[in-house]
Amino acid sequence: MCFVCSGNICRSPMAEVVFRDLAAKAGVGARVASSSAGTGDWHVGEPADHRTVEALHRRGYDGKTHRARQFDPDWFDALDLVVALDHSHKRILDHWALTPENEAKVALLMDFAPHGGPADVPDPYYSDDAMFDTVLDLVERACAGLVRQLEPALKHEHKR
Repeated sequence: MCFVCSGNICRSPMAEVVFRDLAAKAGVGARVASSSAGTGDWHVGEPADHRTVEALHRRGYDGKTHRARQFDPDWFDALDLVVALDHSHKRILDHWALTPENEAKVALLMDFAPHGGPADVPDPYYSDDAMFDTVLDLVERACAGLVRQLEPALKHEHKR
C-alpha cells in the first residue's frame, strides 16, 4: 500500500510511520508492505518536514529516515491499496489510474476512521506546530481503523 499527499513531507510520511507501527503492534506488520509518496515532485529526496518529525517523535514514532518521492502511476500494478490523504489527491490518483481496476485501489484515509470526522486530512505545511499534532490525531485514528479493517484478512492469509 502507498499513502499519498502533495509533497510527501508532512501527511503521507506521518501515515506511513503510524500505520507501520500500528500494524506491527497488531502482529501483522510483516505481512503488509507500506510506503508513501507525493503527487508532486517539489520535495523529492528531502527528509520529512522537521515539524512532522517532531510531532511523530513526541508520540514515540520515528520519522527521521524518511525521504520524499513522487508517486509513479506504474506502481498501481504492484499495489493493492493507494490511500489518498485528501480529495485533491484522490482526484489526481483516479486520473492516473487509467483502469477501473486501478481506480478501485484508491481510497481516502479518513474513510477508515471510526465514528466519522472530516473527509480530508488538512495540509499543515503553512500552519503552526499545533496543526501538525491535530493532523497526527486524525492520522492515528484513521490508521488504527485501517489496521482493524485489514487485520482479519492478513491474519487469515498467514494461517493458510
